Amino acid sequence: MPTCENCGAEVPVMAAALPFCTDCLESGRESVRAKIHQAHSRARIPFNLPELPPQTSGGIACGFCARDCRMGEGEAGYCGLRENRDGRLHHHAGTARAGLLQYYFDPLPTNCVADWVCEGSKQRGFYNLAVFYGGCTFNCLNCQNWHHRDLIAKRRPLVSADELADAADEHTFCICFFGGDPSCQMPHSLATARRLAERGVRVCWETNGSMNPRFLRSALKLSLATGGIIKFDLKAHSDGIHRALTGSSNQRTLENFALAAELLSERTHPPPVVASTLLVPGYISAAEVGRIASFIADLNPDIPYALLAFHPQFLLSDLPRTSRRHGEEALAAARASGLKNVRLGNIHLLGSAY
Repeated sequence: MPTCENCGAEVPVMAAALPFCTDCLESGRESVRAKIHQAHSRARIPFNLPELPPQTSGGIACGFCARDCRMGEGEAGYCGLRENRDGRLHHHAGTARAGLLQYYFDPLPTNCVADWVCEGSKQRGFYNLAVFYGGCTFNCLNCQNWHHRDLIAKRRPLVSADELADAADEHTFCICFFGGDPSCQMPHSLATARRLAERGVRVCWETNGSMNPRFLRSALKLSLATGGIIKFDLKAHSDGIHRALTGSSNQRTLENFALAAELLSERTHPPPVVASTLLVPGYISAAEVGRIASFIADLNPDIPYALLAFHPQFLLSDLPRTSRRHGEEALAAARASGLKNVRLGNIHLLGSAY
């Protein structure tokens, strides 16, 4: 059985990149933080991304997301999409004129995080316009879509908001912005969404929730008006565990989720907000799920919550798939919190390794 590199405690499952128990990850000890930083650096250096958000005194402030980058001359922001060029904020992508993305049409029903509460699951013969953005405000060591970084390295393809909106036709029921994450390209997604909202297309986002609240408020209005859903990925409740897995605090995510939760009273079907959590073996326990679920339930117990089975990816590829026992215990913990609508998704991935 693996042992924690810091305290020696035995744990059933552990990744080589994060050789610590959850108690030590939550502790914030310097030796633990140093090892975590090494892991996150390994995930970024090959893609020529900054290891940390730049905080240059007197630098240009970006303000797009919770990372609050301040870039000195020639410095790039954490997401890799902006830089200080000649004393001005230069955008490689993320504006109405240029989004760094790939898009495709996904036949409905599809494997949407909110599929069990979404109208799209009933729309056979129609399509979801799936928008996969390059760039992210987090640095998840278990990223299921880590290849979004290839788009940043190539800085293409670039697609304008007009071009993306024009791709939709009469069979397009909804659009969903994901990635990567739309948080660092919100002006582009909002410009696209406004064009499609006028044509009756439902507008959805799938996000880590770290965007500037002013962008979130605009997104919420569009989703609410069109019958769309904003799907928040709540990766952890403990800030220490969240930092270990993502390289970022979860404070802005939780604040933005609370802001979005206020909308549930304005529309109950389909729900305007849905939460999800990936059950990362060894790190996101049933107890951690219970804490996330209690946070959600305190805001509104009617908010739907999806628990997702983990498949080994990226720097945590040495972990097993989520076990069935883990999934069932997490499901029970979420329900015990008082939430009324919880499901366990990706059940075909569930294993039995622990």
